[in-house]
Amino acid sequence: MIKLEGIRLAPGGGEAELRAKAARLLRLRPGDIRELQILRRSVDAREAAAVMYTVRVTVDNEAAVLRRCRSQKAVLLKPGPEYRPPAVRPPPEVPPIVVGAGPAGLFAALVLAEAGQRPVLLERGRPVEARQADVERFWSSGLLDPESNVQFGEGGAGAFSDGKLNTGTKDPRHRFILERLTACGAPPDILIDAKPHVGTDYLHRVLQNLRRELEALGTDIRFETRLEDLRVENGRLTGAEISGPAGRAVLPCRELILCPGHSARDTFAMLHRRGVSLEAKPFAVGLRIEHRQADCDAAQYRQYAGHPGLPASTYKLSCHLPSGRGVFSFCVCPGGEVVAAASEAGRVVTNGMSEFARDKENINGAILVNVTPEDFGGDSSPLAGVAFQRKLEEGAYALGGGGYQAPAQRVEDFLARRSSAGPGRVRPSYRPGVTWTDLHACLPPFVAAALEEALPILGRKLRGYDAPDAVLTGVESRSSSPVRVLRGPDGQASLRGLYPCGEGAGYAGGILSAAADGMRAAEALLANS
Repeated sequence: MIKLEGIRLAPGGGEAELRAKAARLLRLRPGDIRELQILRRSVDAREAAAVMYTVRVTVDNEAAVLRRCRSQKAVLLKPGPEYRPPAVRPPPEVPPIVVGAGPAGLFAALVLAEAGQRPVLLERGRPVEARQADVERFWSSGLLDPESNVQFGEGGAGAFSDGKLNTGTKDPRHRFILERLTACGAPPDILIDAKPHVGTDYLHRVLQNLRRELEALGTDIRFETRLEDLRVENGRLTGAEISGPAGRAVLPCRELILCPGHSARDTFAMLHRRGVSLEAKPFAVGLRIEHRQADCDAAQYRQYAGHPGLPASTYKLSCHLPSGRGVFSFCVCPGGEVVAAASEAGRVVTNGMSEFARDKENINGAILVNVTPEDFGGDSSPLAGVAFQRKLEEGAYALGGGGYQAPAQRVEDFLARRSSAGPGRVRPSYRPGVTWTDLHACLPPFVAAALEEALPILGRKLRGYDAPDAVLTGVESRSSSPVRVLRGPDGQASLRGLYPCGEGAGYAGGILSAAADGMRAAEALLANS
């Protein structure tokens, strides 16, 4: 089979045009191509908007065709490495425990379950159906459930996001993950899109199907069950203290895969008390910025803006300031909304979310400033970043006036350091609602200064990014974990039998990479057993 890269079609071009262009590159007639399969699809908006394809074609006499075509876009397709799951083995006397049902925990449990290990999967939050109701109640009324919210519950924080599945790394596990998600109901386009996304609405259905698959494989899933403490003897894990609907109990445990999520601050504190080796790590904080999706489409797609053959536009921006600070966009949600993502009382946290259609009025994304342990005293305690986040979130809550109202400001007013009185063309989507104010009052001065400096720079990279009426909403403080749970080459923490993994443990940065890291933790556990 032959792989052809970089085939460019105008928006709306169909399979017939794709086949014709592939045949032209190979100096064939379209009918000479016996089979054509799309491997990858992306949007190129650098000049005239176009859809770019990588395809696999089957023809007769491939070697002769390649010699004749002389196109650098055409090469023989070499099969990539395939993921081979661990072999099935008898279940252990004491089943392994997986803590956390986010991407890392779900796929760690899946690897163990398919290997016949009958794991126990603990999740402090609720199943996604009940969690949806809890989150919607919080957004509409401001009534927060600290155990069932945007951060905690089946699917982890990614269950209320855009469901983005892109990553900058290559790993054969990624294809395995995407195929399992499509088998559970995710849109098949995620197998070919360069920037795949599931959308919150589809992701909730996928989670339910994945849960059923895990249970069919013998996984004991326990919701509303929190890891309270670890039992340790001679530096090795012997048990897990849990609390759940039946009260407090101790589960015998020799191996535990810990997938805490970046907001499990009580778990980090427990590990610290237990003497597990932790370190403070860099992360980023800032604000959410909202624009009208139509304006972003016009800036990106120009004359093709609004074309039905193009998806809602997105962006990826960054700049390095003379001060040495990095400022960058993160978790951009086209056609989405800014959501309340608090998990602790009296603290405001924002995040972004899109459904699969990405058809709401606004596009939003985080605009973040890198912070390092030197900024928040990470040399004094591995938990110093948690304290830094909490102070930021408490300031946002106070500035918002309580009730989980978020402080908000127009970009024009932020740059002028004056309070906003209300919105312009861009209306904020955050619920329960916003309080118009001056965000400088809740931001560390170095973060505010970096944002002020970066906004015009980023506005030169994407027209309209620093538009006067763009809305800033605070604060975005949970972009990644402020803590890393140290682990060795064998995947274990300083406490033997404990396998930390995923975004919360400091080893991933998104749904796909977290799921892959959970798989690696399960593989390490099996290799060490």
